[in-house]
Amino acid sequence: MAVPLLQYLAITVGFIGAVALLGLLARWFCGSFRVQLPRRRRDPEPVAPAPRRPLEAVAADLRRLARQLAHVPAGAPMARRRGLQAAYDDVLVEAALLLEVPHTLPGTPEGMAREVERLRVQTALADAGLTVHG
Repeated sequence: MAVPLLQYLAITVGFIGAVALLGLLARWFCGSFRVQLPRRRRDPEPVAPAPRRPLEAVAADLRRLARQLAHVPAGAPMARRRGLQAAYDDVLVEAALLLEVPHTLPGTPEGMAREVERLRVQTALADAGLTVHG
């Protein structure tokens, strides 16, 4: 009685093992089987600071955008004016960072508060030696 039971158990374990092995072989053949080997941890490489444009290029962009904003035609789409204003604000922030002028322009909501902050940053940049409107 014990011998046939052991034979039945051996056949069952062998069948299950063969199915598992065939599954692994099929995954390996298809390329979806990957062995996870422990990897050595490395210290993260230091992130290089973002390259900054020269102040002369930023000043030229600022003046160009100010000129374009001043001469937007009356029938121009509002998207054009808002796009120019957003680009001007971005370059204004870049100039403030280069000259280390404190600003809160990116966090200021649209409207009168943003206009006032924009004028304050322009005045601070002029005090630092960068003339926006020439």
